[in-house]
Amino acid sequence: MAARYGRARELLAPLMLALRSVPVASFVILALVWVSSRHLAVLIVFLIVLPVVYNNALDALGRLDVKLTEMARAFGVPPLRRAARVYLPQALPGFLTGCRLALGLCWKAGVAAEVIGMPRGSIGERLQQAKVYLDTPDLFAWTVVILIVSRLFETLALWAFDRVGRRVSGMPIRGRGHG
Repeated sequence: MAARYGRARELLAPLMLALRSVPVASFVILALVWVSSRHLAVLIVFLIVLPVVYNNALDALGRLDVKLTEMARAFGVPPLRRAARVYLPQALPGFLTGCRLALGLCWKAGVAAEVIGMPRGSIGERLQQAKVYLDTPDLFAWTVVILIVSRLFETLALWAFDRVGRRVSGMPIRGRGHG
C-alpha cells in the first residue's frame, strides 16, 4: 500500500524511522516488559529487519517500468499473470537485496537480544557467560558458530527465495547480482 499510496507511506514514515533509529538494546529492554526472554529474540529480529525489507521493497516497487506495466495492461494480461510475469521479476531483486541485508541483521539483533534477555540454552547466554568469566576462547568459538549458522541460514533462505521466484515468475531471481 505504501508503494501505491503516498498517504500510507507518509503514515508509516515515522514508525520506520523509529524502528531504524532506536538502538537494539532499548528495544530489548522495553520488550522484556511484555515478552518473555524465551520469545524476545523473535520480536527483536522482526523490529530490526522490518524497516530494511520495507524500504528495499518500497524502492523496488517504485522502480517498476511503467511502460512495461502499461503494455501488459493494454494487451489484457490478467492481473495475476501480470503480477507474476511483469511486476515480480522487476521488484524481486531489490526485495531480495533487502532480505539479504535483513538476514545478516537478524543474527546480530537476535543474539544481542539473547545476551540481554538471557534465555536458558541460547547462544546469547553462552556469550554472556564467556564475557562474565573472561573466557576468550569460548567467545571466539561462539562467534564462529554464529558466523557459520548465519551463512548457512542465508544460503538456505536465498535458495528458497530463488525457488519461489522461479516458480511464480518462471525466471531465475538469484543470478541478478545477489550471488
